[in-house]
Amino acid sequence: MSPPKPLQRAAVLVRENGGYVLDIQEIAVPEPKPWEVLVSLSASGVCGTDVSLASGHLGPCRAILGHEGVGRIAAVGAGVDPSTAKIGDRVGVSWVRDVCGKCSFCRVPGGETRCVEQLNSGRRRDGTFAEYCCVPGRYLLVLPGSLDVADELVAPILCGGVTAYKALKSCDAVAGEWVAIFGAGGGVGGLGIQYARAMGFRVIAIDVGRDRKEECLAPAFDVVAPFGTVVCVGILPLHQTMSLYPLKFIDMGIKLIGSLVGTWTDTLEALGFVQRGVVKPAVWVIALDELPDAPVERVCLS
Repeated sequence: MSPPKPLQRAAVLVRENGGYVLDIQEIAVPEPKPWEVLVSLSASGVCGTDVSLASGHLGPCRAILGHEGVGRIAAVGAGVDPSTAKIGDRVGVSWVRDVCGKCSFCRVPGGETRCVEQLNSGRRRDGTFAEYCCVPGRYLLVLPGSLDVADELVAPILCGGVTAYKALKSCDAVAGEWVAIFGAGGGVGGLGIQYARAMGFRVIAIDVGRDRKEECLAPAFDVVAPFGTVVCVGILPLHQTMSLYPLKFIDMGIKLIGSLVGTWTDTLEALGFVQRGVVKPAVWVIALDELPDAPVERVCLS
């Protein structure tokens, strides 16, 4: 008779009565496959995408959500290159858990975040709302020993922070120019303000109340300067679309692009701002057991 598997606590998604709850359960610690490492998680951020997945707005997902995890390697699969990972290494576990390395996106430098076969934490692989998770050794973000940033401050940068930073990098603005951040009162927007200031931009922070939502959205493109860039970052429900007239973009030379999280390099750069003290994530720290009862609007905005 084989010995019982060690157990861990996890916040498990349970759907009921047309909604969902997170239930703290004891489940088996996952066993890493030969190409994986086992990570003992010490912190995990909560992202708005987790709420959207739990609500069923983004298609099927796993029972364990979360994609802003920080922890240490507890075990290394036999097939993992020992030069890339060892027990005790501090690692980040983010939205993109693995990529194919072969598709048209992966073949472009920095394009792996759009891999057509990507595996996502909480969507196609169990996420970080647990004490342990397994991560492929070939796509592992090992945090440098020189990074003197607490785990709870690293976590929100792995998605929200790097998303804001990458979008600002993509807009091609230079220090001294204006950037307007829509949704500046949210988690990503708030970090975007800090990154923009740290990068030397002049910032216009824009947000709206529910009662004036429609009339404020209509003139959104009016704040774009000639030859400016509109970077799409936020994910709206399918029924909420943007209205634009091509002639405005043609006459003013405006570019419209999309930005999606960031690469390992982007993430480490974004963490560098935190280490230098010019970006300071506002976090509300709770225990895993408290997550089911935590107010969604607070944990997602922290």
